[in-house]
Amino acid sequence: MEGVIFDWRGTLVTTLDGVAWVREALCLIGRDASAEEIWQRVSVFEDLLDAPGVDTSRAIHHAAYYRVFSQAGLDKELADALYAVESDPAHNPFAVDAADTLRAVSAAGCRVAVLSDIHFDLRPVFAKAGLADVVDVYALSYELGVQKPSPEIFRHALAALGTSPSSTLMVGDRARPDGGAVELGLPVLLVPPLRSVAERRLHLVTALVGAA
Repeated sequence: MEGVIFDWRGTLVTTLDGVAWVREALCLIGRDASAEEIWQRVSVFEDLLDAPGVDTSRAIHHAAYYRVFSQAGLDKELADALYAVESDPAHNPFAVDAADTLRAVSAAGCRVAVLSDIHFDLRPVFAKAGLADVVDVYALSYELGVQKPSPEIFRHALAALGTSPSSTLMVGDRARPDGGAVELGLPVLLVPPLRSVAERRLHLVTALVGAA
């Protein structure tokens, strides 16, 4: 392997489930309410939060989320808090084996890319974690105007890495979006979605690329 492309949420970092998301938002504004009840109202429209194209720009993402908040009958203060939590990477801690895996892959001579359907910049996230030096390429949907599973976002990552599809591994946690890389000829490793930072699944990556 000459390159490895990593998904971000669910692969390298955890993500909040619905109730936890609402609970963090309520805590942010100091409101005592049932996170379960509020999430139940939002979850009716959950598919709209992950609809095709939602992450292709900041404006589209913002509009889609606030449309759902309005349909769920949420007030502006709560809607703003929910969006703030959704946009704060502090709620997405890295898995315990993420840093070592990224460094091992880089040390093995593989170029590293982070490819994510996201509406904000991930470069400061990796810099804060002390990992800026091991990530060569960022392919972020809101910057490129395209998102997974479109082959275009994977094609962009390959071009930026300067590697061929057959020698580049895509690592993700969801079959439909991350598996889209197969259409371009990339081998794909799907790991279970990260539920706890204590889970270790990324040794599978180092084994595949022959990294210590």
